Amino acid sequence: MSGKAACPLGRWLVRALPLAWLALFFLVPFVITVKISFSTPATAQPPYLPVIDWSSGIQGWREFFYALDLTNYQMLAADSLYWEATLSSLVYATAATAVLVLIGTPMALAMARASERMQPLLVALVVVPFWTSFLIRIYAWIAILKPEGLLNAALMKLGLIAQPLEILNTPLAVMIGLTYAYLPFMVLPLYAVLSRLDPSLPEAAADLGASRTRIFRTVTLPLTMPGLVAGALLCFIPMVGEFIIPDLLGGSETLMLGRMLWIEFFSNRDWPIASAVAVLLLILIVGPVIVFRGAEERREEALR
Repeated sequence: MSGKAACPLGRWLVRALPLAWLALFFLVPFVITVKISFSTPATAQPPYLPVIDWSSGIQGWREFFYALDLTNYQMLAADSLYWEATLSSLVYATAATAVLVLIGTPMALAMARASERMQPLLVALVVVPFWTSFLIRIYAWIAILKPEGLLNAALMKLGLIAQPLEILNTPLAVMIGLTYAYLPFMVLPLYAVLSRLDPSLPEAAADLGASRTRIFRTVTLPLTMPGLVAGALLCFIPMVGEFIIPDLLGGSETLMLGRMLWIEFFSNRDWPIASAVAVLLLILIVGPVIVFRGAEERREEALR
C-alpha cells in the first residue's frame, strides 16, 4: 500500500522539481525585469521608481501600480538607435547561422561517415575548444586579426597582400568570431542525427540511380532536418544577444542588442530602459522557438 502511495508522490516530484527550478531561476527574474521595464530611472537605491511600500498595505500596492507606465517601450519604439541595434542583431545572427549551416553540415557529414574508431576523436576535436575560457578564445582572435597580427603576417609572408588588412573592428571580424564560437553548437546536433541515419537508405537511392547530390537533397537532408533546425536555433538564439564578440572584435561602432543592454545597465545606469531592451531581446529569442515548435508539431502530425 505504501509503495503504491509513494509512486504518485515520486511522479509528482519528478514533474514539480523542473517546474520549480524554472519558476525560481527564469519566471521570477523575468517578472522582476518586466516590472523594472515599466518603471522610471531615479537617483536612488535601487535606481528606479516606483518601489513597493510594504508598510502601506493595499494603498501602497495601488500607488505602485498607478506609477507604472509605458514610457520606456515608447522610447524604444521612437528611438531609431534601438531599431538599428535590433535589426543589426538579427542580421548578424541570421548571416552567421547561414554560414554555420554551410560549414557545419559537411563537417558533421564527414564525422558521421568516418570509421567508428575515428568518430570519438573527431567529436573530441570539436569539443576541445570548450575546455578553454570563451573570453580567452575571443582575445586570441584579436591577436590573429589585428593589423600586426598572425593572419596579416602570414598573408604578407606568402606575398598575397602588400600591406596589412583592416579586419579587426569590422563586421567581418564579428562574423568570424560568431562562426568560430558557435560552430560546435551546429556540428554536434547534426552529427547526432547523421550518426543514427540508416545507411541502407542512401544505398537504396544509389541503387535506383540517384546521384550523390540528389541522394543528399532528397534523402539525407530531409532526415537530418530536425538536427539542422535544432543546431540553427542553438546558434541563432544566443547570437542575437551576444555581447563579448561584437564588443571585442567589432569595436564601439558595432550595434547589437547585447551591447546596448550592457551600456544602459552599467554605463548609463538606466535600469528601466535596459530592462525594456531585455524584454525585447527575450521576445526576439522566444519567437524562433515558437515557430520551431509549431513546425515540429505539424511534422509529427503529418507523419501520423
